[in-house]
Amino acid sequence: MVKQPVSVNGVVRWKDVGLAEKAPSEQKERKMVVLRHEIGDVLRDVRQRQGRTLREVSHSARVSLGYLSEVERGQKEASSELLSSICTALDVPLSSMLREVSDRVAVAEGVAVPDTVPQEFAQRYGRDLDRELRAELGGDFTPGVLSAAR
Repeated sequence: MVKQPVSVNGVVRWKDVGLAEKAPSEQKERKMVVLRHEIGDVLRDVRQRQGRTLREVSHSARVSLGYLSEVERGQKEASSELLSSICTALDVPLSSMLREVSDRVAVAEGVAVPDTVPQEFAQRYGRDLDRELRAELGGDFTPGVLSAAR
């Protein structure tokens, strides 16, 4: 970074020039992701898709209606226990809700979300996904992408 004197109305100021001027134009501005907003949006979407009211879900989850409303609007940070209770009331696995939140955050960050399980993940946890799929599908499974990658 280089500084050069610049005179404005007779006052000399130093201005950064050179590489620093190119950097902001090359960098894409990322939208700040607020996790509580994304969690609230996903919970609201799930509840509305089920055609349920805040009152019904708050009663099932044993959470006050006002607090659940604040969580859905992204005004309150929900604890893991509270999220678990809300997901149970919605009959949705916590992991599925968090996966949806993760996908939304990835999109906001401009990160590609893979549709499949990475090979490294399968190897790390010692699971034979081809065998599990074959068993689940009753033998109608033809090894494909997962086997070919090994």
